[in-house]
Amino acid sequence: MIYDYIIIGAGISGLNAARLIPENKKVLILCKKSPWECNTFYAQGGIASAVDDFDIKEHINDTLNAGANYNNKKAVQILSENSLSCIQDLIQEGLKFDLNDENKLAFTKEAAHSKSRILHADGDATGRMMHLFLLQASKHQIKTNVVVNDLLIQEDICYGVQYFTSEYEQELAYAHNTIIASGGVGSIYKYHTNSPTIAGELQGICLEKGLILKDMEMMQFHPTVVKGTHFARKPLLSEALRGEGAFIVDEKNHRFLFDYHKDGELAPRDIVCRAMFDYEQKTKSSIYLSLENFKEDFFKKRFPNIYKNLKDLGFNLPYDKIPISPAYHYAMGGIKTNLNTRIPNMKNLYAIGESACIGIHGANRLASNSLLEGLVFSKISVEYSLKKDYKISKSEYKKEIKSYIRNNNIDKTIKNDLRKIMWHCASIVRNEEDIVNSLKKLNNFLKKDVGRLLFLRLLTAKSILQSAIRRKSSLGAHYIKENK
Repeated sequence: MIYDYIIIGAGISGLNAARLIPENKKVLILCKKSPWECNTFYAQGGIASAVDDFDIKEHINDTLNAGANYNNKKAVQILSENSLSCIQDLIQEGLKFDLNDENKLAFTKEAAHSKSRILHADGDATGRMMHLFLLQASKHQIKTNVVVNDLLIQEDICYGVQYFTSEYEQELAYAHNTIIASGGVGSIYKYHTNSPTIAGELQGICLEKGLILKDMEMMQFHPTVVKGTHFARKPLLSEALRGEGAFIVDEKNHRFLFDYHKDGELAPRDIVCRAMFDYEQKTKSSIYLSLENFKEDFFKKRFPNIYKNLKDLGFNLPYDKIPISPAYHYAMGGIKTNLNTRIPNMKNLYAIGESACIGIHGANRLASNSLLEGLVFSKISVEYSLKKDYKISKSEYKKEIKSYIRNNNIDKTIKNDLRKIMWHCASIVRNEEDIVNSLKKLNNFLKKDVGRLLFLRLLTAKSILQSAIRRKSSLGAHYIKENK
């Protein structure tokens, strides 16, 4: 059997693409674990959108300013110009966003936005509500608990994929079009906000195949996650909390962020993270999120899931201050694509969402633009590929089908070392000497008999370090501190 489409990933990008592909097409969605183990499901914040045609210019400017003007301006323009129509499409299909007292869409404010343009669903569960909606809207086949370990690429054609179905078994699937929507790289960092399924394997496969990864040094860290929990994925405290009046303080209740930037807590994420890092280093003070501006009833209604999660961790809300620290959050860099989402020099291979780098986010993503990117460019990907209508001939694929070992005994130790290395040297503040030394360690790991999945993660991590070395000057989320 040859599918019309294989979609790798079941987050907002993959599922919206599946929703838009006609039902008479044969589509296979490959999902690493259960469908809800993805970053979309965990996204507390909202989805950005130009409020109206007059706001498009401001939304573009805010995105460029947050991204240190390193963005692909045409991609940002496409994002904003298509934002409201993509939102309205979902509303017409039945997705319900939160409304204000006048029964109109409740646009709220987040950091680095010049006005209120963020939509939410079920308070602080926007990602989850969008994900569940898209799962129900897609009529195509989803195969769960499978991990892609190879792309069947010959010359400039992708014939399909190979994937693990268990620890020791793997299968092939052929398709006229393949769309990578596998997400970013979060699990290669020690502290992160991502689903554990997000580990950068597809980026590693692309490197093997000679495809270009772009801006891999541009990794975003979220300023406010709950500090002190024992698991790697840290409980996220949405940017929207600060947009609604929460603020960051030290042990003496001093709002020190205004010492670093005029916008304080509402400065771009890279600035807030670096300020927190610097302040903690200089003062040795613990840092907290204060919720004292909230009344308990408002907090429960506006942020029901965060409220419940914090209560479960033992906090008395909104009276207790929450100990916080930054954690890895989002990859601005990824698989290089054209504006139509096609990977350069490939006839029928596409990448969308966080796995892709089309240049929207530049050197620092503007809050809540990621869900929007997933909607807008999945639509563009489907429309372009349907129009192109490319067909493969399965019999023309002549390359050897490799058999891979999924995991090896030494993997766990190396995986933990990798996560520590990435957190130490490819984090909020970097220095070249540390990166060079860490790169040597990664090269040594790659010489060992590791399993296929760890090997791919190591390739992706190596590309992040190499990109960080190449960029000698600080820009946005990439901040180089010189040795003294």
